Amino acid sequence: MQTSRRDIFLLACCQALLLVNSAGLVSINGLIGYSIAPSRTLATFGATTYVLGSALAALPMSLWMARVGRRAGFMTGALVNIAGCLVAVLALQAASFVLFCFATAVIGVYNAVGLQYRFAAAEVAAPADRATAISLVLAGGVVGGFAGPETAKLTQHMFTTPFLGSFVALAAVAMVALALQSQVRVPTPVRTASAGGGRPLAAIMRQPAFIVAVAAAALMATAAGIALNGITVAHFVVALALVGAGWNFLYTGGTTLLTETYTPEERARTQGVNDLVVFATMGVSSFASGALVTSSGWDSMNRAALPVLAAIAAMALWLMWMRVQSSRRAVPPPAR
Repeated sequence: MQTSRRDIFLLACCQALLLVNSAGLVSINGLIGYSIAPSRTLATFGATTYVLGSALAALPMSLWMARVGRRAGFMTGALVNIAGCLVAVLALQAASFVLFCFATAVIGVYNAVGLQYRFAAAEVAAPADRATAISLVLAGGVVGGFAGPETAKLTQHMFTTPFLGSFVALAAVAMVALALQSQVRVPTPVRTASAGGGRPLAAIMRQPAFIVAVAAAALMATAAGIALNGITVAHFVVALALVGAGWNFLYTGGTTLLTETYTPEERARTQGVNDLVVFATMGVSSFASGALVTSSGWDSMNRAALPVLAAIAAMALWLMWMRVQSSRRAVPPPAR
């Protein structure tokens, strides 16, 4: 197949708009929680429900897209996000923290759907161009990373209720994404994928490439959890800069590696399980790092991450060694 540069560009634009939503929500979540939560210790709980919503939706949405196709799945995600933003508006008007947390969980579904953009990029690219296609689509998120917080900040006082305008703006951004998603053309999914064709999931997950790919993405999520618990501005800036650099190697490389582990009929299950593991790890690391930095301090939290880094490095070297050995066995001995 030929690489569709048109669809890769559209997917990169969709990724940018997804990050406008995600970064915008993260930038105001704590402030909203601080103002309406019954206890200030729960101020960031809306971020937790956002991650939980994404985790719970990752596998079901991946399987559902295998039935209806990428375009319909992406558009459904945008519509769910618009509904979540409207629920958030109602929550702010009623000053209901419970309803606000429910709204962020609904918005998290859109994030789970949007994470499939990178896999769609691989599906519209020739095998030799897959890594580049995934990188280009994920690079679109850089724009959203800057535009999201600014959008939320500039619209926070649009109405009398603080931050109500921010959610109206994020819903408008999702409408723009909806228009772009309607133009994306991804190959029709293999019908047997929805029927559970292919190898058992356990067999897929035992592959060395799958283990390293998921572990790489999970490490990125762990690093993000640590970064979000910095105790000074300097820690926060440096940690996020390192996470951003590591993203290119771990998340992009892990995604590319994952595409080598499944057949077309195994695609939906494998991708869904991968994202489920990533979000579950993100949630656990966020809780654990917050508790650790409170009880033991920043230095202890960072030391706790060192064994994880060592394990990922060891697994990467293990996979490299196995592939070298496999390539050597594939080369026929010289004729005598």
